[in-house]
Amino acid sequence: MTTSDLSDRLAAATRDPMLLRAALALRENRLNEAEPLLKNHLKADPFDVAAIRMLAELAARIGRARDAETLLRRTLELAPDFSAARVNLATMLYRTNRASEALEQLDRLDVEREEGNPNLRAAVLNRLGEFEAALALYEDMLARFPGHARVWMSCGHVLKTVGRLEEAVAAYRKAVALEPGFGEAWWSLANLKTVRFDDEDRTTMAQALERKDLAPEDRFHLEFASGKAWEDAGDPAQAFAAYRDGNAHRRALIHYDAGETTKRVDAMIARFDAAFFAARQGQGCPAPDPIFIVGLPRAGSTLVEQILASHSQIEAIAELPDIPELWGSPGDDPHDLSADQLRALGEDYLRRVSPQRKTDRPFFIDKLPNNWLYAGFIKAILPNARIVDVRRHPLSAGVANFRQHFARGQHFAYDLADLGHYYRDYVRLMAHFDAVLPGAVHRVRYESLVEDSEGQIRALLAGLSLPFEEACLQFHKTQRPVRTPSSEQVRTPIFRQGTENWQAWDAWLGPLREALGDLEQE
Repeated sequence: MTTSDLSDRLAAATRDPMLLRAALALRENRLNEAEPLLKNHLKADPFDVAAIRMLAELAARIGRARDAETLLRRTLELAPDFSAARVNLATMLYRTNRASEALEQLDRLDVEREEGNPNLRAAVLNRLGEFEAALALYEDMLARFPGHARVWMSCGHVLKTVGRLEEAVAAYRKAVALEPGFGEAWWSLANLKTVRFDDEDRTTMAQALERKDLAPEDRFHLEFASGKAWEDAGDPAQAFAAYRDGNAHRRALIHYDAGETTKRVDAMIARFDAAFFAARQGQGCPAPDPIFIVGLPRAGSTLVEQILASHSQIEAIAELPDIPELWGSPGDDPHDLSADQLRALGEDYLRRVSPQRKTDRPFFIDKLPNNWLYAGFIKAILPNARIVDVRRHPLSAGVANFRQHFARGQHFAYDLADLGHYYRDYVRLMAHFDAVLPGAVHRVRYESLVEDSEGQIRALLAGLSLPFEEACLQFHKTQRPVRTPSSEQVRTPIFRQGTENWQAWDAWLGPLREALGDLEQE
C-alpha cells in the first residue's frame, strides 16, 4: 500500500459510520460493543488497516498481547508507512520487555517528522541501559516543552538511576510545581528515601487529596507519598493511616488471590522434585554466567547486588523479566521438555539478556526477586547458574513492602495478610529446593549481613566459587546505574536502621502476624 493509498484509507475511516461507532465505543471503554463492530467490518473489508489497528488496540486492552502484536504486524505488512501503527507496535514491545525490538521499530520511523515518539524512544533507551542517550532526548524535549510535568518526572527517573541525585530531586520538584496533584511525581520524590518532606509539602499533598477530580492513580501515589511525609514528621499513626489508604486504593484496582500463589507453589514442588533433577543430570545449557538474586522485594536484594557488582568478575544488569516469560513459552509441565528443548531455553535466555550486558565480565546478575518461584526451572535450563536467596525478618520485610508502591507487579504487597501468605509460600518453596538440591541456593540473611558484613560477604563469594575482593566491602563506592527503590541506600554504607524499622508499626501488624503464624520469628 502506497503512502497515498494509506492516506485515502485513513480518510475514509473517518467517514465510515461503523468505524466511528467502534471508535466511540473504544474511547468510552465499551469493548464488548467495539469488538463485534470491528470484526464485522473486517469481514467485509479485511484489508482496512485503520480497523485492524483499532482491533489491535482492543486486544491489548483486554490482555491479549500476542493477538495485538499479530494484528499490528499485519497492519504494517499491508501499510509499512503507517507510522501510528508502528509506534503502537513499539509501545507493545516495550511494555512486554522487548526493548531491543521496540528500538528497531522506532528506528524505522521518520524522526524529522517526529514520528519516532521521543518520549517512548527515551524510555526504551533507558530500559536498554543507554542512559546518556535517554537523558539527551529528555533534555531536548524539555528545552522545547518546559511545562511538560511528565517529561520532567521521566528525566528525573534517569538522573536517579545514574546517581545524579540533586538533579533528580530538582526534576521531580519541577514536576510537582507544574502539577501539584501529580501523585506519581510526589511518590518519585518519596521513593528516593533520602528526601525529607516539610510542612509545606504535607499541606500541598493534603490539598491535592481533597480534590474531587483526582485520578485514582494520582490518589494512591499521593497517599503513599503522604505516608513518607508523616514519617518525616515523626507521626507513625498518621503515616500508617496514609499507607493503609494508599494500599487499599491500589489493592482495589488489581486482582490478586493468595490462594493462587499457594497452588502455584504446590505445583512447583510437585514438578521439580528430586527425581526430576536426577533424571536430567547433564541437561540444559551449561553456561555458568547468570547469578540470580531472589527473595521478597525490599529484603536487601539490591544491597547484595551492589556488593557483588563491586567484584571484578561480575556485572550487574537489571531486574530482567525473561525467566517468567520463558516459563510460559513451552507450557506448564517441564516433564514434557526434551534435553534439546531444555538446552535451547537456556540459550534463549542468554540471547535475550545479551543486549543488557555492557562489559566483558564473565558473570552477570539477574536481580528479579520474584524469580524464587522459578528456581526449579532455572536449575533445569541453566544447571550451572547460581541462585542467591536474600531473606529478611518477615515483619521487617512486610512493613518495608507495605510502605512501598511498586511501578508494576508485586500485587501481593498491598495487603498485610497477603504479604504474610506470600512469605509463607516463598519460604516453603525455598525449603523444598534446600532438600532436593542441597547447596544450589546460597542464602544471605539481611540482619546477619548488617551485623557481620565482612564475614557474610566472604561467605557469599565463597558460595559462588569466587575469590574475595576488598572492593566488595567498599560496595558503596562502586559507581553504577541502579533502577530500584534502594538506589540511594546502596550508595551509602550498611546501616542498622533497616533491621528495626518495623517496630514503630507493631501495633497495626495483626493481619501480617496472623498470616505468618509460626514463621513470625523465622
